[in-house]
Amino acid sequence: MDDLVLSVSDFVAVFNQTISFAYPNITIEGELESFRISKNKWVYFNLKDDHSSVKFFATVHQLPGPLEDGLLIRVRGVPFLHNLYGFSINVQFMQPVGEGSLKKAAQLLEAKLTKEGLFDEKRKRPIEYPPARVGLVTSVGSAAYHDFIKILGERWGGISIEVADVQVQGEIAPSQIIKALEYFNSEQDPVSVIVIIRGGGSADDLAAFNNELVTRAVATSRTPTLVAIGHEVDISLAEMAADKRGSTPTHAAEILSPDRRQLIKEFENIKTNIDELIKVSVIEREENLVLAKDHTNEAIMNLLGDMNQNLAQKAQLLAVLSPLSALKRGYAIIRQEQSIITSAKALKVDSVITTEFKDGQVISKINEIKLK
Repeated sequence: MDDLVLSVSDFVAVFNQTISFAYPNITIEGELESFRISKNKWVYFNLKDDHSSVKFFATVHQLPGPLEDGLLIRVRGVPFLHNLYGFSINVQFMQPVGEGSLKKAAQLLEAKLTKEGLFDEKRKRPIEYPPARVGLVTSVGSAAYHDFIKILGERWGGISIEVADVQVQGEIAPSQIIKALEYFNSEQDPVSVIVIIRGGGSADDLAAFNNELVTRAVATSRTPTLVAIGHEVDISLAEMAADKRGSTPTHAAEILSPDRRQLIKEFENIKTNIDELIKVSVIEREENLVLAKDHTNEAIMNLLGDMNQNLAQKAQLLAVLSPLSALKRGYAIIRQEQSIITSAKALKVDSVITTEFKDGQVISKINEIKLK
């Protein structure tokens, strides 16, 4: 039997058909080498281990962020034999793996976005407190979700919560988080704040929140954002890009709402203080009124004393000036028909006069007048 002879093109077609059937997609993990970007659009790189190297092809939109040779990368893609450029794997998804590579990739992306000003404090917007409506992005089956809902309800009631149920780790997490942000930002009546939460985990578990597209989506959100990832070692880039960061989902609920029990206690303390101030004020006013009354009485008595003394002085003066005082000293008052006579020239012989002494009157008839 003769060997099957194929043309080059037929071999490429048969090979791709066979490999696509056997391996519709495949995940490979290795060290990144020969990483380059062509025309700011196409991405070429190899993954290698101690014995082998495989070529890969991607677009810049599939990158999780800036990468460099030496990082440990996990790639899922489709094996493909190109008719001109040979064998490679067309990338469907890729991300750094391992704590060291994830940390290094995050540092590269942080430097890039910092240079763009994406984390500047002046870009941060205030968050409504407490918000009327919250758009919550998380996994509804997680402890983070239940903790957030519980704490928010206990602290403050009446806040409307709309939930976008998403994966918060794994390959599909970045795209789902981005779609949730787009959904809340496209609402005709937007929520007051978009909250993204998840609990703690390993560096691999939290990789979605160091993804460049997720970080940019948080930073460019039309609605203010609050991101709270429950880990203690490193702050994710999504948290740095948010308008507000919470250390845990529980802390996020505390940031958004006052504690009504604490407020009630504070109001009770304020009421007690006000009641005490009122009592003190009333006592002070009563004391002031008593003092004012005493001062008024004293002023009145002093005024009456001054007036009495003045009257006494005037009475004494009147007494001195009174005709009765002259009469007591031996003088007399001569009247003729009720008119006081001060000169002998005013009298005539046979006139009747009345002479008033201090103890009585004498009525006389003039017989003779001698003038000086």
